[in-house]
Amino acid sequence: MTLLRNLIVLCILWMASLPAIADSLVLIHGYISSGETWHRSGVSQVLARNGWPFGGHFAANGFHPSPVANGSTQRFYTVDLPYERPIDIQAAILGKYISQIAQMHPGEKIILAGHSAGGVVARMAVVRGLAPNVSALITIASPHIGTPLAARGLRATNDSGPVSFVKGFFGGKTYHTVRRSRRLLVDLLPPSRRNLLGWLNLQPHPDIQYFSVVRSRGDGIVPAFSEDMNQIPVLAGRSQLILSYAGHSLNPEDGMIILDILQRLETSTPLNTALNATNNPAKTR
Repeated sequence: MTLLRNLIVLCILWMASLPAIADSLVLIHGYISSGETWHRSGVSQVLARNGWPFGGHFAANGFHPSPVANGSTQRFYTVDLPYERPIDIQAAILGKYISQIAQMHPGEKIILAGHSAGGVVARMAVVRGLAPNVSALITIASPHIGTPLAARGLRATNDSGPVSFVKGFFGGKTYHTVRRSRRLLVDLLPPSRRNLLGWLNLQPHPDIQYFSVVRSRGDGIVPAFSEDMNQIPVLAGRSQLILSYAGHSLNPEDGMIILDILQRLETSTPLNTALNATNNPAKTR
């Protein structure tokens, strides 16, 4: 019995000496949005209640740390990106923020979660090697194969002279925002030989884990098939598909989906069971 007791004590001491799992989650907003959307939607509250406190926010005026995550082995960060700018410019800025996080937490894994166009920005950063230590990419309702709304936005802002003035006068802030975003809209057109998605979707993608959260009933902004990274030739069969019945906007269910993915990444458990985050069911396959 003494020998058995000693072995148990040794096992406990050995397990206690193992390093705790330490990860950083980076949340990337979409078009006409900001890092605040993760808080307003309820996603951040779901994460915080389940062991992922808010670590801070990255913006053009610097990093704003949150004391809530002090001493925590895992945390999430939000970022503000210039959403009117082209994908490559946003990805370069995101890459700088990710490099700062990697310096703050050396040797730790980083998981990216991007909503809508933010998912394409995150994927661009990963492909261009701007995201060190990233182990997984989660995209939510992202237009990986483009969105017809990009072409509609380009057509609506393509006039000049008096007609454009009238549109600007009556269209208000949204019209001017879309007009300033024309280069971004070109980046979100369906893939062709002449645009960014046509190039990006043929590039080698790093050997990390990919997760596509797809609004299975269609969300009115991005077609469901476009939200699935398996539709990208070089990622076919590599992305785990999670079906959600929500609309395009973020909601607390997305927090539950992200949390489930994070937990399974920690335990290396395949994501193949049903998710019941809220009254809106989600399922995986």
